[in-house]
Amino acid sequence: MTNTSISLIITTYNRPEALSVVLESLSKQIAFPLEIIVADDGSKEPTKKIIKYWQEKLACPLIHVWQKDEGFRAAAARNKAAAVSSGSYLVFLDGDCVVFPNFIKNHTNLAEPSRMVMGSRILCSEKLTTQIESKLANPVAWGLSAWVKARLSKKINRLFPLIRLGDLWLRNLRGKKWKGIRTFNLAVWREDFLAVNGFDERFQGWGHEDANLAIRLIRNGVLRKDGQFSIPVLHLWHQENDRTKLKSNEQLIEDVLGSKDIQAVIGVNQHKAI
Repeated sequence: MTNTSISLIITTYNRPEALSVVLESLSKQIAFPLEIIVADDGSKEPTKKIIKYWQEKLACPLIHVWQKDEGFRAAAARNKAAAVSSGSYLVFLDGDCVVFPNFIKNHTNLAEPSRMVMGSRILCSEKLTTQIESKLANPVAWGLSAWVKARLSKKINRLFPLIRLGDLWLRNLRGKKWKGIRTFNLAVWREDFLAVNGFDERFQGWGHEDANLAIRLIRNGVLRKDGQFSIPVLHLWHQENDRTKLKSNEQLIEDVLGSKDIQAVIGVNQHKAI
């Protein structure tokens, strides 16, 4: 699809080495987004230094949106980034997800009215992640044999996402399936995102803020489109997030499923004029 202006929103929290690798992969895109916005959930100075470094090297603007560290508040960080975005199409990416050179181009090709596009990922082992962050390995540049070797040595969890397929009708078969939708690699039209008031910031701590968004988008007529075999990312290893608030977040999911809500209770509209 042509004439799609992409605002790429990257969520991060105190992982400067991972963020640097991600930004480096974005510097090698076939086609660049309109802008990259780092949605920072309260990182310290090393992250700011990484962003400043890449601001001088990327072929598009790199904007840093920071909020005070008050625990896991990814929903708020993403809303604040979306509020200052300029593009008509928002692509959400986690700050530990390395992309291939055709990532932006393929997201543009898959964009379709009234659809959100969910990408796929390959999980990296702790050992491979250390090698990538230390610049001792660069999987994006690997050939097939290197990928097979990495799979056999359990450095990655699967190979199938590396297959590339076009914009097939099969991608739209699971239109109303909200389960499994995650914001590590998710695209949505800005007008559709604003129509449901973005992420619900009542979700704090790890878990389900993306599912909540997906439920409300589908309820408002924005259906799922699967981006498998087109826009995979390499998800770097990290320790399991604190899940102490998981039960309260699960209850919020039950609440929205039992309602007809479309708008986030505490959403993007409270932030800077959009």
